[in-house]
Amino acid sequence: MKALTKEIISKLTAEYGNSFYLLDSDVFEDNYLKLKAAFEKYYPRFNIAYSYKTNYTPKLVKIVNRLGGFAEVVSNMEADIALKSGVEYERIIWNGPVKNKDRVKEVLLKGGTVNIDSLAEFEFVRSVAIDNPGTVINLGVRCNYDVGDGVVSRFGIDTESPEFDEILAGIKACNNVKLVNFQAHFAKRLPEFWTARAEGMLKIYDKAVKEYGLRPDRLDIGGGIFGDMPDLLRNQLKIAKVCFEDYAKRAAVKFSEYFKDTENPPVLMVEPGTAIAANSMRYVCRVETIKNIRGKIIASANGSQKNISMSSINPPMEVVACGKNRKKYDSADIAGYTCIESDYLYKGYSGKLGVGDYLVF
Repeated sequence: MKALTKEIISKLTAEYGNSFYLLDSDVFEDNYLKLKAAFEKYYPRFNIAYSYKTNYTPKLVKIVNRLGGFAEVVSNMEADIALKSGVEYERIIWNGPVKNKDRVKEVLLKGGTVNIDSLAEFEFVRSVAIDNPGTVINLGVRCNYDVGDGVVSRFGIDTESPEFDEILAGIKACNNVKLVNFQAHFAKRLPEFWTARAEGMLKIYDKAVKEYGLRPDRLDIGGGIFGDMPDLLRNQLKIAKVCFEDYAKRAAVKFSEYFKDTENPPVLMVEPGTAIAANSMRYVCRVETIKNIRGKIIASANGSQKNISMSSINPPMEVVACGKNRKKYDSADIAGYTCIESDYLYKGYSGKLGVGDYLVF
């Protein structure tokens, strides 16, 4: 990522003002390709469904589309962004526990995939299929199963429940409904749970094949992946250093072993968001005032903690010297522009600072 100098900051602020986001799409693309390569090393039939809710900047989603990835959306707005960015319906996967029925019908009839989250949603999809017998309906099922992470997720259908079997039987009975994928979501990002993710999904696939004769094209084991991050942030979050390989070895290897003698096996998919988007973005704002309140140095910036969404954490921050009368401070708190008492972007900053300096998060 290119370093920001006083000269670069001056040009940017002249055009965009004193507070803005910077996107480095090359970093995003590099992250995407590294993640893809890590999984393909062990299981070549692999693809990515990018989580739009993480960052739906059109330039980023166009990169995903160019590289052959899918759009994983959860709202009308995200679907609109995908379509306006050139994504074909066939490469849209609609997730989420509550969906707009009119848009779901539109996506289904134009070749997209809708992952149902309940039996009620299946009943609606089945009604669409019955009303449109000449159209193949691409259906996904969100699966809820235990991976030993101590979390009972609110998403998906319990794969041990009668409802799950009812749905599979219903799909089997519908001539124009095609089960294209199973999908699952898990809350915790630690690689240690990814073996159970893969094993659980393969168990569900085995059940669908043997008991119902259903062979989904894709098996999606969700997102929740740690991406590259500075040690300052990692240490505060108490996260051990992990890489994409750590996830791939636990999940893709299981798929490779299971399907080693299978012709045309399903595609393994994951749904990364922050893992590939987070470090491609920077937020820039300017120091507007510095004051001493009862012995405490407080600098106020024209940005807010709400712009970086990192509460109670000192994010990696760079100070670009653009101001005058800069002084050395031992423990300055940098506050945001809102009237929220707790709005601090950084606490306990030690170093030189002056009004007119720019902060890069």
